[in-house]
Order: sequence, then C-alpha cells, then structure tokens
Amino acid sequence: MHSFKSSLLLRRYFHRRISQFKSVSSLSNNPLIDDRDNLVLVEGKDYSRTAILNRPSVLNALNTSVGARLHKLYKSWEENPDIGFVALKGRGRAFCAGGDVVALYNLINEGDLEECKEFFWTLYNHIYFLGTYLKPHVAILNGITMGGGAGISIPGTFRVATDKTVFATPETLIGFHPDAGASFYLSHLPGYLGEYLALTGDKVIGAEMVSCGLATHYSLLAKLPLIEEQLGNLVTDDPSVIETCLENHGDLVRPDKKSAVYRIETLDKCFSHDTVEEIIDSLENEAAKTNDAWCTSTLTKLKDASPLSLKVSLRSIREGRFQTLDQCLIREYRMSLQGISGQITVDFREGVRAKLVDKDFAPKWDPPTLEQVSQDMIDQYFAPLTAREPELELPTKQREAFA
Repeated sequence: MHSFKSSLLLRRYFHRRISQFKSVSSLSNNPLIDDRDNLVLVEGKDYSRTAILNRPSVLNALNTSVGARLHKLYKSWEENPDIGFVALKGRGRAFCAGGDVVALYNLINEGDLEECKEFFWTLYNHIYFLGTYLKPHVAILNGITMGGGAGISIPGTFRVATDKTVFATPETLIGFHPDAGASFYLSHLPGYLGEYLALTGDKVIGAEMVSCGLATHYSLLAKLPLIEEQLGNLVTDDPSVIETCLENHGDLVRPDKKSAVYRIETLDKCFSHDTVEEIIDSLENEAAKTNDAWCTSTLTKLKDASPLSLKVSLRSIREGRFQTLDQCLIREYRMSLQGISGQITVDFREGVRAKLVDKDFAPKWDPPTLEQVSQDMIDQYFAPLTAREPELELPTKQREAFA
C-alpha cells in the first residue's frame, strides 16, 4: 500500500527529482508552498475539530501546503477515537476561491511544471480522502466558494450555505476545465444543470445551492455563531444528530424567481444536446422565439469562454455521469496536466493573464473558434498519461469510492 506521502515520493522518483527535500529558502520562493501550519488553523472542541483556511488576502486560495496540511490534519483526526466529527470553514469574506491559479501561472511561466503537478496530485488526493472520510464532515460555505473550494467541501457529509455564499465553477472563462471532483458532483445535479454551470461559469447563491443539492443546509450569516456554538457542544459521531442540529438552527429559503433553477425546463432543453455547437444553436433559437434575457446572457457567457475548454468540459461532465469519484479525479488529473503543459493550447495561461494578472479581459483563445477545435485536441486531454508521467494514485483498495 502506498500512503499519500509515499505516492508523492514515487512521483518524484519517476521524474528523477534531484533531491527529495527542499531547503527553507526554496520553499519560501515557491508560491505554491509556504508555512503550512499557519495556512490552516485549528479550533478544538471536546468532541470535534474545525480546520480554518487562513489565506484571507487571496480569498483562502488553495496551494500545495494547504492541501498537504488539510490531509495531515484530517488523517490524524480520523484515527483519533476522541474526535467524533470534523468541520471546515474559511477566515474572512471567502470560504475558498479555489486553487491559486495566479501562482500556477507564475510557475508555468518559470518553466516549473513539476510544482504545478504536485499541487494537483496533493489536492486531488485530499479530495478523495474527504470523499471517503469515515467521520461526519461539516463545511461552512460562507462567502466565495469556487472551483477547488467546492472540491474540498462538497464530497463531505454536510455543506452549510449562507446568504453571503456565492458558488461558481468559472474555469472555462480562464481556459481551463472544472476540476477537483467537479465532473463528479456537477454531473449528479438535477437535469443538465451541471452542464450549464460547468460551461457558463455562472454564479449561484446560497438559496440556489440548497435547492439543487450543492448545499445540504442554509443559514443566515447572523446565525452562524450560534450554529458553530451548538456544533461545538455536540458529543457525537452520529450524522443524524449533527443533521438535526443544523436543521434546528437553520433557515428555510427559496431561490429568487429569476434563478436558473426555475428555468430547468428550458435549461434541460438547451444543454441536453451532444455538442457545444448544438447547445448554442438551441439557445439562439430559444432566444429568438421567446426574447428571453436569460438565453441571451447565457449565450454571452459561452462566447466569452475558451472554445477548447467548452468542448473539453462538456465531455468531462458527460463522462462523470457514469464514473465514481476516483475515476473522475484520475481523469481530471490527466486533463489538468494537459491544461498546464501548453502542448495543445496555452489557453490556461492566457486566460489567467487576461482575467487575473493584466486584467485586460481580452483573452486571445487558441483555437479562437469552436469550428477550429479538432477532435484530436479533445481526445488528447482524455488520453492516458505516458510511461514517464505516472497516473494519479488514489488508495481505492483501502477506501471505497463513491458510486
């Protein structure tokens, strides 16, 4: 059995890493690795532990150190019989804005793809660990919850959204694809809502998250301190007891009538098609017939996204409908390595530059149109890795995956 740590060391062996241990100075120069103990704080209660993401200046964006620290904590807590359940929250106005893509962008520009690969390896392993966790898990999704932030919370038992929660998987807008388990949980949403969210990167708020199953409970922000206090008083490892606590102190809420969840019939009609081109044609026909502003705004979102990312992401969600969590993560790992390699396209680097670095909001996608995206390009994203590039290893024989 390869442990999480030994799997990382095996990766380094295959890549003929010069040394197994980095110096303190090299750690401080790597934007994806820094003082991990301070990046995730811990609150201890009599029978529970709470991990607190502590990078508020970057909206608690995930890096390698955060992923490794979470994994280490969760493993020790799972093995501790005195701990009944685990909670996770973020410090500041965000739960977690996802992976630190600007740090990845900088590493790619420096030619350091190995550190980028280690980030995905570390994060995806932790997500699988959470998805097979043996104790109840409560994620407090207050504030921005995007990309990898959803990945480290949605596979757990309970997700509490608030009136300040904003969820999105905006990866196609930066030339990437929804990852960190997104092809698993998005593909299990009602109808074709997962395809819609994956392709458009549209934002949904707390009430919408509860209505479609992304969140299990809802609370007004003002009541969160009471909920956290009540959770801290629990002496249990019984999910039903935790669920009752959340329900007793939660709030009932309905999405706004303008929400996409109320347009599920139109959404399903348009996003059930087999190709991105057919989805766009259907939306255009619907917009012409109904003059519906939602159709028009959805078309605008799709036309802003990377054409290659749209096609890759649609296939990813469709494959996720028939795969377990581990199968989705292994496939997403292949896709992510292709996305950062620059062998097929540099859309990820260009998207981050345009949206988050230079902020000119005018990415030059390559290929620039859907028509110029070849089937070979798409297939290469999903192809098994080469003998020199190990596949993602997950402890599936020791920890059973989601079905």
